[in-house]
Amino acid sequence: MIETREIEFEIEIKMRVIEVTNQQPDRRLTTNIRRWIGAALVAWVGLAALAGCDVERRKSDAELGLNPQQAAGRKIYDNYCDRCHRPDSTKGKKGPGLKGVFQHQYLPKTGLPANDDRVSDIIRNGRSDMPGYSQVMSAQDMQELLAYMHTL
Repeated sequence: MIETREIEFEIEIKMRVIEVTNQQPDRRLTTNIRRWIGAALVAWVGLAALAGCDVERRKSDAELGLNPQQAAGRKIYDNYCDRCHRPDSTKGKKGPGLKGVFQHQYLPKTGLPANDDRVSDIIRNGRSDMPGYSQVMSAQDMQELLAYMHTL
């Protein structure tokens, strides 16, 4: 971004010098200037596109239409699950993404039925790379978490 501004500033100075001295600009100079401007614009657009990839403003509980139980489950999800599982994608971080986890008949990694019993077993007992949360989650926490996961 800084380089683009410096290039634009340098081009502006050269164009003003040409105007002040009332000279016709050298054809090579204007061609080079156009190339620099084009390259700077392409680079800027590319950086802007990359910066915007996979970045979306987090929606509020109200925007998602969550009831109080689901909103409480979302907080639990943020505390325990979000570091490894994305709620808004089927691609995960360390574990699988959980978008639509209950919309399928079977869980993607285990092939177990996608129902509250199997998912709560996995959350309580963990998996090979996933810790179990039976010691830190109450039955109410589990119900709130499952309620939120049904909204994914």
